[in-house]
Amino acid sequence: MYNRRWYLKPGRMDLNPWGLKDKVRMNPPRDAIVKPAGPIDPELCVVYARTRRGKPLGLVANYALHYVGGIPRVTEKDGRVVGMASADYFGEFARIMPHRVGGLNPPANFVALMSNGASGDINNIDFDRKRPPRAPFEQVRVVATKTATAAWIAVKGIETYHDNPIIAVRQRVVELRYRIPTEAEVARARKVLALPPKEREAILGWHRKASSYASKTLRFAAPDAPRTEKVIVQAIRIGDQAIVSMPFEVLVEIGLEIKDKSPFQRTFLIELANGGYGYLPPPHQHELGGYETWLGTSRFLPNASTLLTRNLLEMLKELKAAD
Repeated sequence: MYNRRWYLKPGRMDLNPWGLKDKVRMNPPRDAIVKPAGPIDPELCVVYARTRRGKPLGLVANYALHYVGGIPRVTEKDGRVVGMASADYFGEFARIMPHRVGGLNPPANFVALMSNGASGDINNIDFDRKRPPRAPFEQVRVVATKTATAAWIAVKGIETYHDNPIIAVRQRVVELRYRIPTEAEVARARKVLALPPKEREAILGWHRKASSYASKTLRFAAPDAPRTEKVIVQAIRIGDQAIVSMPFEVLVEIGLEIKDKSPFQRTFLIELANGGYGYLPPPHQHELGGYETWLGTSRFLPNASTLLTRNLLEMLKELKAAD
C-alpha cells in the first residue's frame, strides 16, 4: 500500500478546478514526484469468533487500503459499454477466508468480512517503480490472497480466547457545518458554466473537471443549500479490542491518531459506515489541497475530523471505564 498524495517537483503541479495550484496532488506522474504527503497504516486487524468447542464461527478483518480495481468493462445487449459491478478485494477475501480456515473442507456457515480502514488517501500504486499490466481481477486476487493469509496467520497466533468478553456500544450524532464557497469561487464557477462546452475545453489551463466542480460550487452556495448535517459515529467494545466507525472516506492520519490515543489495547476504524459523506481530511491536509480536499469531494469545514475524532475518543474512554 502507498499514500497517493504527493509533493511534486517545481513546475509540475497542474491547476485545480478553480484555476489555482495545490501543494500536493493525487496519483501524479511518476517522473514528477518528490515525497508522499502522508503516511500509511499497514496493520491488518482481526476479530475472530469460535464456539466453546473450537468450531470457527466468523472473522472480521480491517485493512486501510482503497479498492484496487482492475475490473473489466462489458458490452450489454443494447450495445452499451459499462463497468462490471464488483466487491473488489473485499468480496474475494470473504470467498477465500473460509478455505484458509478449513482447507478443502471450509466450515459450514462460517462468515468472513473485510472492512475498509482509514484509506481515503491510500492505494495500491507503487510510484517508485512501474508495475507490469495486470489481467482483469488479477490485482483483486493478489490483495485478497495476501490479506487472507495474513489474517489466518494472526488467528493462528491467538493464545487466549475469551468466552465472556465485555460487549458494549456507544453512538453519537454529531452536527457538522458545510463549507460555503467564497465569492471568488462562485464568480469563477458562473464564468465556467456560462461558456459553451467546447469553449470551456479549449481554454488552456482549465482543469478537465472544472465544469463538474463549478456546478458543485454553485450547489453549495445556493441560498437553500443545507448549512449543517448530522452524522453518526459509533464505538464498539469487544473485550480488550475496540472498533470505531465514521461515515466518510477517512484519510489515514485520522485512523492512526485514534489507534494511538485509544485506551484499548487494539482499535481499528471502519470507514463509510452508516453513510457516505465524501472525503474527510485532517485540517493540515486541507491546507495542502488536492482532490481529497476539493469542495464537493470534501463537504464540511476543515475542523470536521477534529470534532469527530474527539467524540470517538470520548466514547472509547466511556467504554473503557466499564473495566
